[in-house]
Amino acid sequence: MAKAAVSEDFEALLEESFGQVPSIEGSVVKGVIIGIENDFALIDVGLKSEGRVALKEFLSPGQKSELKAGDVVEVYVERLEDRNGEAMLSRDKARREEAWAQLENAFNGNERVTGIIFSRVKGGFTVDLSGAVAFLPGSQVDIRPVRDIGPLLGTPQPFQILKMDRRRGNIVVSRRAVLEESRAEARSELVASLKEGMILSGVVKNITDYGAFVDLGGVDGLLHVTDIAWRRINHPTEALQIGQTVKVQVIRFNPETQRISLGMKQLEADPWEGVDVKYPVGTKFTGRVTNITDYGAFVELEPGIEGLVHVSEMSWTKKNVHPGKIVSTSQEVEVMILDVDPNKRRISLGLKQCMGNPWDEFAEKYPAGTELEGEVKNITEFGLFVGLPGEIDGMVHLSDIDWETPGEEAIQNFKKGDMVKTKVLDVDTEKERISLGIKQLSSDPFAAGAAGLKKGGVVTTTVTQITEGGIEVALSDGMTGFIRKSDLARDRSDQRPERFAVGEKVDAKVTNIDNKTRKVSLSIKAREVAEEKQAMAEFGSSDSGASLGDILGAALRQRQEKDRQGD
Repeated sequence: MAKAAVSEDFEALLEESFGQVPSIEGSVVKGVIIGIENDFALIDVGLKSEGRVALKEFLSPGQKSELKAGDVVEVYVERLEDRNGEAMLSRDKARREEAWAQLENAFNGNERVTGIIFSRVKGGFTVDLSGAVAFLPGSQVDIRPVRDIGPLLGTPQPFQILKMDRRRGNIVVSRRAVLEESRAEARSELVASLKEGMILSGVVKNITDYGAFVDLGGVDGLLHVTDIAWRRINHPTEALQIGQTVKVQVIRFNPETQRISLGMKQLEADPWEGVDVKYPVGTKFTGRVTNITDYGAFVELEPGIEGLVHVSEMSWTKKNVHPGKIVSTSQEVEVMILDVDPNKRRISLGLKQCMGNPWDEFAEKYPAGTELEGEVKNITEFGLFVGLPGEIDGMVHLSDIDWETPGEEAIQNFKKGDMVKTKVLDVDTEKERISLGIKQLSSDPFAAGAAGLKKGGVVTTTVTQITEGGIEVALSDGMTGFIRKSDLARDRSDQRPERFAVGEKVDAKVTNIDNKTRKVSLSIKAREVAEEKQAMAEFGSSDSGASLGDILGAALRQRQEKDRQGD
C-alpha cells in the first residue's frame, strides 16, 4: 500500500519536473532518494532503473550527510543507462546548471555575485561561483598588486562577471571592479566630508623620494617627507613601508583639485616649543651629527631639534677644509649654542667654541717681543707665513724682512720649508692675526745713524751717484742722503749735478731726517746761505762800507786758516 503511494507521488513529481518531454537526458530533474548504500544515494527519477550519486556531491567540505530515504533532490541526467543498466546522475552538474542560470541573470542585470577563490592557475585564479567555476585574472584581484593571495583563499568575496560563454563553459570575473566601484563611492563620501585638521587612518600605498602616498579609503593623500616626523628624515623609507597603516592629519585640502596634504608629525608635540628656554645661548650640549654639507654640519640635540654648525664655526685653524674632514655622520660632538630663532626654527651651533682658542693661548704665552723659530708655510706677494705653536700661522710683512733691502728683493731669499727666526710684533685675537718681524731681531742701522745726526748740522759727505734730480751722497756712518738739484748751490747757475763727480767730498747741511722713509735730506745751498749770514755777522755789514766780496774773502781766509791749524 505504501509502495503504491510512493509510486504515485513520484509520478506526480516526474510530471511536474519535465511534463510530457519524451527524453530527460541532459536535463536537471527531481528525484527521490530510495536508499543510502556505502556513501552513495540511490535515486529514482522515474526511469527503468535507479541511479547512484556519491553523498559527497551533496555536501560542502567538512559537513556530514543528513540525507535519508524519501528526500527529494535535484540531479542532472547524464545518460539514461550506463553499461550496468543504471541511470547516470550528477548532483554537481545539477548545481552547476542551476548556478549558470543564476549567473546569467546576474550578468544580464550587471549584478555582483559571491564566490570563493580556491586555487591558482596560469595567469590568475579559479573561483567557485556556487558550483560554476570561473577564471579570475591576476590583474583583476585587487586595485593594487597583491603579493600574498593567502588571506583571500577560501573566503567568500564579491565579484563582477566580465564575460561568460555557456556553450564553452567560460566565465571571467573581477574582484577589482567591485573594489573600484566601492572605492569610488567611499571616495565621494570621504571627499564630501573632508576638512583640514581631520585625523584619519590610512595605508601607505606608494613611497617616493619626496614622500609617501597614503590611501585614506578611496582617495589618496600626500605625506611629504618633511611632515613625517619632527626629526630629520632623508628618505621616507626610514620611517615607513608600503602596506603600513598610519594615523595622519589633513594639513591642506583643495576641493577643486582634490589634492590632500597629510602630516604625521602634527599629531605629536612640537619639540620647538620653548626651545629658547631649553637651549640658552652660551651653553654646551652633546649632539649627534646627522648630515654634512659644503657649508657645515647639522647636529641633532634631541629628536626633532637640529642645529647647524657653520663651516666657519668648526675649527679655529682649519679655514678652507670641507666639514666632512672635521666631523663624520653619526659622530657624537660637543657644541655651544650661539643663537636660537624659534620662529624660523633655527639654532646656530659652534664646535670650535668648545675647544681652546689657540689665538688667546698664543697671546698669553708669547707676548709681543717674544722670539720664535718656525717653518715658512707659504710665500705671497705681501709676505711670509710662518708656522707657530698651536697649529697657527703668523705673517712677516715685506716691510719687516730686512732693514736695508727692499721687501720685494728680500723675500727672494726665502722658500717654503725654510726655518726662520722671527720676533712677535703684535697679536690680534679678534681678527686672528699675528704679526711677525725678521729685521726686528737686529737693531735698525738707520736709527743708530740718525741718532748721531742733528737737523741743521753740517756734515761732510761723499758723492755716490749723480742723477738729473740731484746727487746721492754717503755719510760717514754708512747712511745715505740726497741733495736735490735746487739745493746744490746758492746761485742758480751753479745748480748743476754734472758739476760734481762720484767720490768727490762735499759739505752739506742736514735739512730733514725721515725715520719712516729712512731718508736724510741735505742742502749745499742752505750751508752756503748760513755761512754767508755768519760772515756778515763776524766781519761787518753793508753799513761799514765793506763789500760782500771783502767780507766773504775774509771769512774764507779765516776758514782756511782753521783748516791748516787743524791739519
